[in-house]
Amino acid sequence: MAARLLWASRVASHLRISVAQRGFSSVVLKDLKYADSHEWVKIEGNKATFGITDHAQDHLGDVVYVELPDLGRSVTQGESFGAVESVKATSDINSPVSGKVVEVNEDLTESPGLVNSSPYEQGWIIKVELSDAGEAEKLMDSDKYSKFCEEEDAKH
Repeated sequence: MAARLLWASRVASHLRISVAQRGFSSVVLKDLKYADSHEWVKIEGNKATFGITDHAQDHLGDVVYVELPDLGRSVTQGESFGAVESVKATSDINSPVSGKVVEVNEDLTESPGLVNSSPYEQGWIIKVELSDAGEAEKLMDSDKYSKFCEEEDAKH
């Protein structure tokens, strides 16, 4: 068993996935920032891509619809810009950073399940041009987010 855990840790490290000893099995990527409302953000220059985390999609269940914002719309950190509807519930999607929507993932219109099958790659939701790059400092890194999820799950 220890050999398998060591192997898994090495593979996860190579893939840049956090596998800290935690009580939940969600994937948390090291190079992203995370909001406490379970959205992730990847910042590249003055642009940011974001979506919902693996942890969030796991709790939602099968996603059947994603409400996308209009291009050019301004989004504000911590405020809702859309929604994800699953077989279990409908949840708001909050913006982890502020900016102007420059791209939406139109693939989610026909294939909302991409949020489940590939939350960090094909299931991204929107891309924005940042209005305040410093806002990302208020977000959690992968280790803090993993601990946050573990503590949150322990309460339920």
